[in-house]
Amino acid sequence: MKVVIIAGGKGTRIAAVNGDIPKAMIPVCGKPIIEHEVLLAKRYGYTEFVFIIGHLGEQIREYFGDGASWGVHIDYYHETQPLGTAGALGYLKEQLTEEFFVFYGDTILDIDMQAMLDYHHAKKADATLFVHPNDHPYDSDIVDIDSEGKVREFFIKPHPEDFVSRNIVNASLFIFTPKVLERIETGVKSHIEKDVLPRCLRDGLNLYGYLSFEYIKDMGTPDRYEAVCQDMQRGTVAQRNRQNPRPAIFLDRDGTITREVNLLHRPEQLELIEGAAEAIRRINASGYLAVIVTNQPVIARNLCSIEELELIHATLETMLGREHAYVNAIYYCPHHPDSGYPEERREYKIKCKCRKPAPGMLLQAAKDWNIDLSRSYMIGDSLRDVQAGDNAHVKQSVLITTNEPDALLDAVNGILR
Repeated sequence: MKVVIIAGGKGTRIAAVNGDIPKAMIPVCGKPIIEHEVLLAKRYGYTEFVFIIGHLGEQIREYFGDGASWGVHIDYYHETQPLGTAGALGYLKEQLTEEFFVFYGDTILDIDMQAMLDYHHAKKADATLFVHPNDHPYDSDIVDIDSEGKVREFFIKPHPEDFVSRNIVNASLFIFTPKVLERIETGVKSHIEKDVLPRCLRDGLNLYGYLSFEYIKDMGTPDRYEAVCQDMQRGTVAQRNRQNPRPAIFLDRDGTITREVNLLHRPEQLELIEGAAEAIRRINASGYLAVIVTNQPVIARNLCSIEELELIHATLETMLGREHAYVNAIYYCPHHPDSGYPEERREYKIKCKCRKPAPGMLLQAAKDWNIDLSRSYMIGDSLRDVQAGDNAHVKQSVLITTNEPDALLDAVNGILR
């Protein structure tokens, strides 16, 4: 299986760092960005590369040669004119006859490539996109996926002011099959995100989003470059590989992040409690995952549908995104054990293992995201939340006052101190 690295761009926004070399060759901790990518892929057993080069590309060829010094083999395609992120791929159809990874050459990442490939195979996908939440979804390309991860729609920036969506962002890392190449017109400038992927979706190809919280950031601007260098020096990049267990701060929703409203069941009822967004921003910067676990009996009571609850959560993620904060995942329990209401949905009127104080949501999150519960915390405004955390054997459960301004922020600061 080959790895294609697209390294032909001029890097005009990052030229202030070093405009005399291609942006893929800008050093991070003593090695060019693209060398970090090669070493990552080799770590997972990938030794066949195709470099797409362009502006100042001979410097890349001179540095790497055929790749023998790294124990890999590198072929090159040198663009004679800029063809966007996708145009040159159209010339590689005879070389790329099997599925392949696509990296952008200005990206620092450390991901479990085998886990992503396993997901791609399990879904029988024609294309798999690495997606994740970030702290600026309002100016990012959003990928709308269903509960199984299948792509339903792409929302390319810029977005209208009233745009509401889950915070699921295209991180520009892909696994493609040759079917994708069939949608690329040879010799025509085009872009993977804006042109090729939407065309694949319209043509009925199976596109899936691989949601992960591993480290992947581009070097698009000098500020991002400096941030990535610091993360690399601190060991943050490697630590966030999926193979390494991570701690989480589990959060109740109503009364903790959003103002408690009796049986909230409409998006317009949402209101962030003062300090909640700042608390979540601090979790995001800390290395902990921010995971919401919330009882939502409004489903069992038939006050709203699953689709309407998803819209409520998309609205919450949009509100947080405007404050440069994000949650990594939202788990909800739709059940309620008591029956007798005429409008109720009987299939949800059961005794389950996910409704707090049961630990089911926390345990499922730990399984899904390799969370170390012994280093994790639970914060909520009811004894049910505290008991759920204790039942999951987290390090500590913290009880805060319902709807209290800065209560969540104070609790998070106490954990991170």
